[in-house]
Amino acid sequence: MTATNTPLDDTLPEDVAAQIGAYQYEKTADFPVEQSYVWTSCASVFNGNPIYWDPKAAEDITGGPISPPSLLSAYARPHYWAPGAEGEQLSLQVHFDLKKRFGLPEAIMTDNTNVFYEPLRVGDVVTSRQVLKSVSGEKRTKLGVGRFWVIDVEYHNQNGELLGTESYTGYGYRREASA
Repeated sequence: MTATNTPLDDTLPEDVAAQIGAYQYEKTADFPVEQSYVWTSCASVFNGNPIYWDPKAAEDITGGPISPPSLLSAYARPHYWAPGAEGEQLSLQVHFDLKKRFGLPEAIMTDNTNVFYEPLRVGDVVTSRQVLKSVSGEKRTKLGVGRFWVIDVEYHNQNGELLGTESYTGYGYRREASA
């Protein structure tokens, strides 16, 4: 998604600028990485890789049972509802904060990149934290007027080892009235 015109407004409010590079919404998963999640996920996509199904293969190849890297965020995503939790539980809260802050009711993700580091092992407890990397000035696209932003979500295990990073580019916008 590219802007069709030059920026409309390059100013960034001080409160938003202060969030760039800061860790936000650190959350430790309510449950450890579980073998049953691995099997259910693999079965759903017909993934027969023996490192996920055969304990000996997992030990020989990866030093023990691991989870597919694609499941990394699943272990840190909040359930939509949980006993005792107040309000709606959302992933990528920084994204929703920016939509609200700028009064942008619509949004899409224009890019997502995942980088994986240490293997996600059965028994790991995952902690995630969000980092706002950038926010553009106002831009007009075919969708409307809005702003692009980049948010990274970092994932660590209980030992502080970096498991992976998801990087999202979003575009929050307001639809313009039809002519």
